[in-house]
Amino acid sequence: MSRIADTFARLRAEKRRGFIPFITAGDPTPDATRALIVELARAGATLIELGVPFSDPMADGPVIQRASERALRNGVGIAEVLAVIADARRETDVPIVLFSYYNPLLQFGAERLCAEARRAGVDGMLVTDLAPEEATEFAATLRAHELDLIFLVAPTSTDERLRRIAERASGFIYAVSRAGVTGVQSRSSAEAGQLVGRVRAVTELPVAVGFGISTREQVADVWRYADAAVVGSAIVAEMEKRGDAPDLVAHIGGFARGLLPP
Repeated sequence: MSRIADTFARLRAEKRRGFIPFITAGDPTPDATRALIVELARAGATLIELGVPFSDPMADGPVIQRASERALRNGVGIAEVLAVIADARRETDVPIVLFSYYNPLLQFGAERLCAEARRAGVDGMLVTDLAPEEATEFAATLRAHELDLIFLVAPTSTDERLRRIAERASGFIYAVSRAGVTGVQSRSSAEAGQLVGRVRAVTELPVAVGFGISTREQVADVWRYADAAVVGSAIVAEMEKRGDAPDLVAHIGGFARGLLPP
């Protein structure tokens, strides 16, 4: 059983829900990312999504786009991301998923990527623009290195596509709460609950809901029908406000704790 599967199994046995924060690796610095991984784990993260900086992040809104730009200016690529994770593994065993577009992974090389990611302590990968129909070879390479492949599903996904994704996916399914790019929204979408129900009809994998989840109330709402809530843009926006302030890590830890329902 993978570390991701084990974590969700434990949550299910304890009748609890998960909290998945997202940050962009290298924003504002690699050292800050390493410290944030440890702090977010202490703050109650079930799993951490770590964005791989990319120059053309089409699925992301302006907040995460700017974070990616800052990380790229710091010279952060996949090798640097893996080094940060390996260093953070000295202090935490929280599952970590690389959140990436396919282009930088392809350039790095699938076999090399999976081997080095496994050694660094990565548990899975979510590739936003990799369709299940095109994922056969990449999925096999991940499986060979005991890494989970997580797919996005959206309210617009057909039932047939959901079944195809369920056949390829492992770890969990990431359900997008609404159509469009990442970003904070004022309230959770009713479509998300319906989508989770459709996903549950085709797989027993846990389902996490993200895109636009930004408040404690929204996390609590997602917990009513899904296994975990993902919060990304709200955390990254808070980091952007703080910049490289000395209290950044502690502040973000406190912010993350404030997102968790009692």
